[in-house]
Amino acid sequence: MPMIRLTVPTGALTDQGRTTVQRDLARVLLHWEGAPDTAFFRAQAWSYLTELPEGAQATAEDDAPRFLVEVTVPQGALSERRRTGLAEDATKTVLAAAGLSPAEALRVWVLVHEQPDGTWGAGGSVIRHADLVTLAKGQADA
Repeated sequence: MPMIRLTVPTGALTDQGRTTVQRDLARVLLHWEGAPDTAFFRAQAWSYLTELPEGAQATAEDDAPRFLVEVTVPQGALSERRRTGLAEDATKTVLAAAGLSPAEALRVWVLVHEQPDGTWGAGGSVIRHADLVTLAKGQADA
């Protein structure tokens, strides 16, 4: 049950990128989380696009657009290898959506937030990582 949020300055994405980036990032997240590619898990991978108004983002150096990808997953869902792959693929996805080259990769930051077990609620219940693993295994076997 991952969640991903991309924060960008308004106008920083191409028209095509703006249309596809949320689902593309959700797919990247599901892949690196190791979730089965099923309708259930795709529906649980929430993706948000937050566009900042003009002038709301800058650095001490310039006003070139920067991109913040924030990922929230249950604690234990991502190993070091999976976090690394997620950061690489999310960066590539955002650069493509903005029409930027890999040389601009430092404009993209990926922050992974791990939600402690027992602190994620959905459907009126607390969802535990072990429950998700069991559910994923069952769906992968089906």
